[in-house]
Amino acid sequence: MPDKEKKKGTNISRRSFLKGVGTGTVAATVAPSVLIGSEKTADAQQVGDAVESATIQLNINGEPYQVEVEARTTLLTVLRDGSDTSGNNVDLTGAKLICDRGECGGCTVMVDGKTVYACMMLAMDAQDKQITTVEGIADGDDLHPVQEAFIQHDALMCGFCTPGFIVSSTALLSENTKPTLEEIKVGLSGNTCRCGHLSVHLDAVKTASKKM
Repeated sequence: MPDKEKKKGTNISRRSFLKGVGTGTVAATVAPSVLIGSEKTADAQQVGDAVESATIQLNINGEPYQVEVEARTTLLTVLRDGSDTSGNNVDLTGAKLICDRGECGGCTVMVDGKTVYACMMLAMDAQDKQITTVEGIADGDDLHPVQEAFIQHDALMCGFCTPGFIVSSTALLSENTKPTLEEIKVGLSGNTCRCGHLSVHLDAVKTASKKM
């Protein structure tokens, strides 16, 4: 991966970002909590007092990326289609755009160790947090025990849901290395396999648990 520019990007609050920008549209499409934030100033393109877009820094898989985002830009959009200010594409397409409404888990990533749906998180809310995608789980060429177990059990069919399941499984085992079957089911309850392959996913997590 090319070296990313180390200069820190804008750390702009959600309140400043959304203030006055398409008030009717934004208010209808984001939760009220999105409007809560600090009042830090920012170097951003503005319309009056409203910030239309801003350059923010995201830490993704241990690498800093400076990306320009709009108020409505989701973390998933940045991961899949974003580019940093040096012109390099982020190009982390493991998180899948499937339902785009926080129901299927295909876009699951970890933010500060907790699983989130990247399609439901604004990119600007991921500032100052550690973002881990499925691409960042392996240690170089050494696969994570979860990844090895998914291969061992052939725990994939179409493959669209697989990255989300791997991320959720990794997050679960990082907190509980010896989960019961019920705890595994709860840990993966936010992910859907439309191929009906869930039982094999459960077996893979049990195997990975033994390795860990």
